[in-house]
Amino acid sequence: MKTIFNKRVHLIALFLSYFVFSCESFVEVEQPKSQLQSNAVFEDYNTATAALTDIYSNIRDKGIVTGSAFGISNTAGCYADEITSTQSPSNSSLPFYNNTLLPSNTTIASQWNGAYNQIYSANAVIEGCEKSTKLTDDQKRQLKGESYFIRALLHFYLVNLFGDVPYVITTDYKVNRMISRTPEEQVYKNITTDLENAINLLSLEQLASQKVRPNKTAAQALLARVYLYRKLYPEASNTASAVLNQVGTYNLENIDNVFLIGSKETIWQLQSGTAGLNTLQASFFTFSTPPPPLVSLNNDLVNSFRTGDLRRTSWIKTVSNNAGTWYHAYKYKEKNATPASKEYSVVLRLAEQYLIRAEARAMQGDLIGAKEDLNLIRRRAGLSDTQALSKEEISTAVLQERRWEFFTEYGHRFFDLKRLEKLDNILGPVKLGWNKEDRLFPIPQAELSANPNLGNQNPGY
Repeated sequence: MKTIFNKRVHLIALFLSYFVFSCESFVEVEQPKSQLQSNAVFEDYNTATAALTDIYSNIRDKGIVTGSAFGISNTAGCYADEITSTQSPSNSSLPFYNNTLLPSNTTIASQWNGAYNQIYSANAVIEGCEKSTKLTDDQKRQLKGESYFIRALLHFYLVNLFGDVPYVITTDYKVNRMISRTPEEQVYKNITTDLENAINLLSLEQLASQKVRPNKTAAQALLARVYLYRKLYPEASNTASAVLNQVGTYNLENIDNVFLIGSKETIWQLQSGTAGLNTLQASFFTFSTPPPPLVSLNNDLVNSFRTGDLRRTSWIKTVSNNAGTWYHAYKYKEKNATPASKEYSVVLRLAEQYLIRAEARAMQGDLIGAKEDLNLIRRRAGLSDTQALSKEEISTAVLQERRWEFFTEYGHRFFDLKRLEKLDNILGPVKLGWNKEDRLFPIPQAELSANPNLGNQNPGY
């Protein structure tokens, strides 16, 4: 038994280390000289599952979705109007805050390469399942469904940051190394297809405790967001309703409990790497001694909260000394290790589905339904019902509510302003040198140099 166990661990290590360390760029990824190791991984459900869950660890620790300084929660927050960066030249957040991004920016390169390496790994799981003769059909459905979800999620962030991007669906390096960029609308269609596949393959059951692996509901929640971004309002409303109708399985929580591990509001979250560790977000955003070492919350955001808003008192911490007052995000409160982990990184949660449906209903003329959804979020925050009446007023109120609800969460604010074509009006007056071309990040220059089929740099860079 011990020999079999050691062999299994060795195979997983070989397979996973290949994904993590073999390349700096997705265009450089080649198939291993021998397929023995990867084929062997998919001869056993436990090793195949280990290959999949390792992708979640990489998503948590590097690339776009990481909660560290290099992830989108910080970089897009600095780029929009949520976060203020210190002016230290060594602060990696500064180019985002000062609107001085260059194609050589190493943080952007890490986001691009991290996402594509994670996509490559998801594709490897899909292909491994399809070739496996040992996994059962149900096991294949689960593993492939989660992999389609991962592929859709990462392409969603890539297309929102970079515009036209390659949609990578294979591990064939001969294809990937010379792949072209896919038009933005087609990227969204491909994302939709992947999520529809995930929904068809996954069950409503939570396969893992604490919602650390996506189920059908997680795929529906992300698809509702995609429909909203594509302005497919009936589809966005209906898909959000499919999530919201699971009363009892998912419920809005008390403000103080939203980001705890056991929150019933959580749809999907990323588990900490070791028992007792908590989130990278808390480690990065939290500071106790002023002035802020790297970033703090934008004063305009903090001052925009209405009197009595529980999100202001529970999710924002004030730090002061004789020199001034600063604020930091306090959604995650455990900066250090605890005897048992208390918080994981929440990627999808129920409040978003109410606000998706509120916006989609308003755009379809269902103003009563839109206000009902909006007011649920407001009441949970301790606010009175909205006074908005018209479609335009309700839509504006939803956008404001999203700002208060999702600050420092995975770029929601930047993406909202961009999809609603409000970037220039809102960021133009406050961001030095802002112009309409700044709606996209630059493609990493190393990628353009390595693959001429990627075409020209994004405008303005």
